[in-house]
Order: sequence, then C-alpha cells, then structure tokens
Amino acid sequence: MSETPADLLKDARKSVPEISAEEAKAKLDSHEIDLIVDVREPNEWEAGHIPGALHAPRGLLEWYADPGYANHKAELAEAREKNVVIHCAAGGRSLLAAQTLQRLGFKHVSSMAGGFNDWSAKGLPVEK
Repeated sequence: MSETPADLLKDARKSVPEISAEEAKAKLDSHEIDLIVDVREPNEWEAGHIPGALHAPRGLLEWYADPGYANHKAELAEAREKNVVIHCAAGGRSLLAAQTLQRLGFKHVSSMAGGFNDWSAKGLPVEK
C-alpha cells in the first residue's frame, strides 16, 4: 500500500516539533533560534521573506546541509547542534524538510506551523 502526502506529514509530526509564527518571532527576538531556514521556491522567496532567514529551497536542502558538497551553505551545514526552525508557505514542506534534517543529524530542528502565510498574516516583519 502506498503512502499519501497526508501520511508523510502525520509521520513527520511524530518526531518534528512545531512552533507557531508568534513563538518563532519571540524566540528569534530572544536569540533562542540560531537559524531560520526558508525552504520555499525562489519565486516565493523573492515575493517576500522573513528578515535574516536563509533561503534553501526544498529541492536543494540536503545538498546545502552537507559540508562535503562544494556548494553547501556553511550557515546551514554547521548548524547540526544549533536551534534551527524551518518554514515554507503553509507548514507541510517545512515538516518534511525538518524531518530530513533530523535524519541528517540535526539535533534541534523544528517546523513553523502555518509557515510564511501565517507569519505575514499576523503582520510580522517581511522583507523583499
């Protein structure tokens, strides 16, 4: 029997903690989050993103996180022991991305429930 995307998300929720946009903002402000990673596509990023976020599209995440890859993103590749929050547009891709980072050895990774859509709807800071 094949799994559905809903099954994959349900499985990811078993191991990936989720935080709200408000919690993420408060933790960013108090320096409890070391890195926030935006896994949306380039056109989504260009339309607006969280100030200070690292852009790592979902399709390149594993490569950007691998210090052995020539074009890795050092900020991400060196964050295995840091507090990392992943976000996408609505929270699905970020759950799967966070689960992937856990499998790659990241110790403190969570997903922002509601994603950038919730962040911007709450009037939290956005830059273009």
